[in-house]
Amino acid sequence: MSCPCHLPGEEEMLPETNPRPLRADALRNRERLLQTAVQAFSRPGPEVTLDAIARAAGVGIGTLYRHFPTREALVEAAYRNELARLCDAAPQLLDRLPPERALREWMSRFTDYLATKRGMADALRLVIASGANPYAQSRDLLLAALGRLLGAGAAAGSVRGDVAAGDVLAGLSGISLAAGERAQADRLLDLLMDGLRPPDAG
Repeated sequence: MSCPCHLPGEEEMLPETNPRPLRADALRNRERLLQTAVQAFSRPGPEVTLDAIARAAGVGIGTLYRHFPTREALVEAAYRNELARLCDAAPQLLDRLPPERALREWMSRFTDYLATKRGMADALRLVIASGANPYAQSRDLLLAALGRLLGAGAAAGSVRGDVAAGDVLAGLSGISLAAGERAQADRLLDLLMDGLRPPDAG
């Protein structure tokens, strides 16, 4: 894919003793573990155990440790997977939607991503305390994905061509933090989209 949304180093979380590509069933197990981990680490309350995550994902604890040797590795991979899904969505949306609609849909997905990131804040702080930096390239990857969407919109004439991706990203972050509910976030995103349209765009 043209959007380099999988962070360097993510593959290093897999055991070094198995450098070969994962089988289809192993990939499915890994994806289930990541999705389950996001849900588990986003919930308030007592710290969830790795055993509970493995059971909820329908795999054994040995399978979890083969993919993620430590709790911190699982948390970091879960966050990076959410980031990658958001970045990868940019070209996928452009493949099936007009640029303006693709951008608006991506904005909604960004608010979901940021809500997940906030929900995982406590778990991610432990990763940072261990010496890792799960956010190392997040901004660059988000700007690349957003820049692609803005560029496609500008080329189609449905989005202004003088807008910096960093400014739009700041606006999206502000909306995500300020909105009290999803309906309000959607209204604010629509207002942001209005500001991104060229003055002569119907």
